[in-house]
Amino acid sequence: MTTATPALAPRLREQFPPLLAGRAYLDNAAGGLLPLRAIEAITAHLMRYGATNAMPGHQPGADILALKHRARAATALFLNAQPQDVALAQSATALAFRLSAAFARMWGPGDEVIVSGLEHEANASPWRELERVGVTVKVWHARKPEMYLHADDLAGLLSDRTRLVSVTATSNALGVAVDIPAVTAQVRAAGGWTVVDAVHAAPHTLPDVEAWGADFVMFSPYKVFGPHLGALWISPEHRPHLPWPKLSFVPDGDITGIEHGTPQFELLAGWLGTLDYLRELGDSGELTRAALVSAYARIAELEKPVAERLISGLAAMDNVTLYGPQDMTGRVGTAAFRVDGETPEQSAARLTAIGVDVAAGHFYAVQPLKDLGLYPEGIVRVSTAHYTTLDDVERLLAGI
Repeated sequence: MTTATPALAPRLREQFPPLLAGRAYLDNAAGGLLPLRAIEAITAHLMRYGATNAMPGHQPGADILALKHRARAATALFLNAQPQDVALAQSATALAFRLSAAFARMWGPGDEVIVSGLEHEANASPWRELERVGVTVKVWHARKPEMYLHADDLAGLLSDRTRLVSVTATSNALGVAVDIPAVTAQVRAAGGWTVVDAVHAAPHTLPDVEAWGADFVMFSPYKVFGPHLGALWISPEHRPHLPWPKLSFVPDGDITGIEHGTPQFELLAGWLGTLDYLRELGDSGELTRAALVSAYARIAELEKPVAERLISGLAAMDNVTLYGPQDMTGRVGTAAFRVDGETPEQSAARLTAIGVDVAAGHFYAVQPLKDLGLYPEGIVRVSTAHYTTLDDVERLLAGI
């Protein structure tokens, strides 16, 4: 695989149509690009079925119901989970708020929730909503300047009243990665539950709910080279007992109860197309967990030199302040920085004018940017994917 990977990159990029425009796309944290087979799968579904719903009474409806089951099963495979524990809906944020509504029916005054200081608001605002029913919300701040989370800081916040700890697997703004199995073990020992935001981690690291030891895990297929969808895994230990708001005819504990409404079937078809792309990237004739593991090994190999050059290049520039780790220790290929004498919006506007597309703002990462004194103006964010090249990064560095 190591000798074949460099030759793979040009052929791989041809599968992502937006890259053919010749721009350096460096905003993958906001949304990944879709391979052709995902785009074609969406089109094919709409051409054949339109907006037909899943119904057992006719053949098109039965086909679409089968599609829904396939998408759930494939997403479970992606998470190393069981299909009955996986929900698919319009976004991870929506699913988190629905989970929060269940917690609000269970907890109240005297109960406590801890939110990590690295969180995207999808894994923060839903739990802060619990303050409305009397739950106390605490913040587990990351330590500056690297913005790592430390276990002893969490230990000072945990108590016998802790019900939930929310933690990201990787910061969507800073690229800082978290040792999730260590965090979940610490929380479980204190008697609490853990909800993990894998949205930014999932394009770079294959999620594994079994190895992670969390109680709830969410991610967004549209960050993993798929269409705009959200996914939530709920541990079978908890799923049958959570009182989320649902339609009256849905049995208690049935995962479809938290999905709310008609699925976006065409997007489920597109997500299956993305997973088929990953299957091929993993050199397998069928979609298996082993194929996904192999695909992510290849993704890591493709990303490594690009991420290293990005971070080392930014860290070495006198006119740039790079936030978070100054090397690749405990991070992925996402960088947050500011250029001296420019606002983040000015830097991004100057770069996009020369065909280098980066993002500016706070990216819903309110707490970490507040702690760094960068909110609300935010940062310039550069985020790479496995189809990003060294040339893309060199164009960025030259443009800065």
